[in-house]
Amino acid sequence: MAINFELNGKTPDSRDLDKIVEILNQDGVIAYPTDSGYALGCKMGSRKAQERILRIRNLDSKHNFTLICRDLSEIAKYAKVDNPAYRLLKKLTPGAYTFIFQASSEVPNLLKNPKKKTIGIRVPNFLIPHVLIKALGEPLVSTSLILPDGTNSLSEDLDVDAAIGDKIDALIHSGYCGGSFTTVIDLSSGSPVVLREGAGEISWLLG
Repeated sequence: MAINFELNGKTPDSRDLDKIVEILNQDGVIAYPTDSGYALGCKMGSRKAQERILRIRNLDSKHNFTLICRDLSEIAKYAKVDNPAYRLLKKLTPGAYTFIFQASSEVPNLLKNPKKKTIGIRVPNFLIPHVLIKALGEPLVSTSLILPDGTNSLSEDLDVDAAIGDKIDALIHSGYCGGSFTTVIDLSSGSPVVLREGAGEISWLLG
């Protein structure tokens, strides 16, 4: 069963953060809140944890995970970002967007798209992911918490506990959080291409 945590995004308990980091370092899987609903997360490079997440969501090995980053400097470490893309990121982060970039050598091969060598990058507009990443010392590997028979991310912590509490190692409670999809923008080939329209506005691109 999952260990339950209630983190305050502004003043998180350092002992709880240490316990969550320990879980992640031991190939653990956590469920945590973001500005687009709850997500599943694990440590970068943990094949065992990624495979567990795939089983929870009933996905195949071709699923593309996302790196949850704190800021622009961290994005630049894991993605190949040119100047126009940097300016766009500065404008749109943090926010409800997922960006697709050519991955840098810092990204483990098991996270890269096998054909395009790309990686999804996200900076949520929500405090809890940021304190988790700071405590972990690196980005969090993540995917939306969508059940195999569902269409949207779970948005209530009690629903998460009821559905998969016995399949994960930790659940970070935050009550309700938004369940809308992020807007996905592909920046891997230069000009931005919207792959999915979601909560993030795209009027800046259309106008």
